[in-house]
Amino acid sequence: MLQAIPTLLILSILVFAWLRALPGGPAGALLGDKATPEKIAELNQILGLDQPIFIQYFKFLGRVLTGDFGNSLISTQPVLSEIGFALPATLELSIAALILAVGLGIPLGYIAARFRGGFLDNATIMATLVGVAVPVFFLGYLLQFVFAEQLGLFPVGGRQDTLIGATDVTGFAVLDGLLTQEWDASWDAIVHLVLPAAALATIPLAVIVRITRASVLDVLNEDFIRTAQSKGLAGPTIRRRHVLRNALLPVATTIGLQTGLLLGGAVLTERVFNLNGIGSLLAEGIERRDYPRLQALILLGAVVYVLVNMLVDISYGIIDPRVRVR
Repeated sequence: MLQAIPTLLILSILVFAWLRALPGGPAGALLGDKATPEKIAELNQILGLDQPIFIQYFKFLGRVLTGDFGNSLISTQPVLSEIGFALPATLELSIAALILAVGLGIPLGYIAARFRGGFLDNATIMATLVGVAVPVFFLGYLLQFVFAEQLGLFPVGGRQDTLIGATDVTGFAVLDGLLTQEWDASWDAIVHLVLPAAALATIPLAVIVRITRASVLDVLNEDFIRTAQSKGLAGPTIRRRHVLRNALLPVATTIGLQTGLLLGGAVLTERVFNLNGIGSLLAEGIERRDYPRLQALILLGAVVYVLVNMLVDISYGIIDPRVRVR
């Protein structure tokens, strides 16, 4: 937790300096086509951008610590309000993708390792290579074409059918349907999540499968596994208590890193499936040089990474008692 403070501080300095080093700067982005040297200088004076960079930074840091990230240059709305509106869509998509990746990745990786060199192992390795190699946007369009347009099993995009939408309570479409007992709305939101979650989960799933397989193979060659076998412990007991549990430490690290990537905003997936989440906000902010929005989103991504990695560290002690002893 103490390491998180200098990490976030250093990142805030880098983000602040990088955005102001871009051509045109904030004043050029605000003025757009009307930007002239005289108008840029005048606006810089009004916004305080003509002050020394370190003074600007400390003022920026003071506002951030009070939760003020300024207003978006695009919508003129407070940046935190925009993020609060878009965050539920990204969280729902990321959680659904993570459930698919973890729920399938760990069992598939374990099965591949257990039957090393067999048909299941080779098939799993080939599938993971394809999963990593295929671009997310192409897979998204492919899923749309096959399962939405050709078979008609799932919606093409969006978060929910506008005619079925539940009462907005939390901004999470699935949860709102459950809270208001509008089961059709909740189910419709889940159906809308299937294709984008499948597309987004492909790369994390492939990575988790390969890491799980490699980790299980390493554990199977350890002396304590041979000792457990020589003591006559049942196969399921060895696999559950000794093999899988000891193999989960590197898998937990991988899951943490992949979670940070997912929550950071799946720009391509959200664009393909028309989901107005954090990824869409980030893409629009980059295209139109919305400095306040970019600063807030990048720092939000950093906070997510720090929190996720802290949870991963805590999970080590839960998975492996030896970590707790140390």
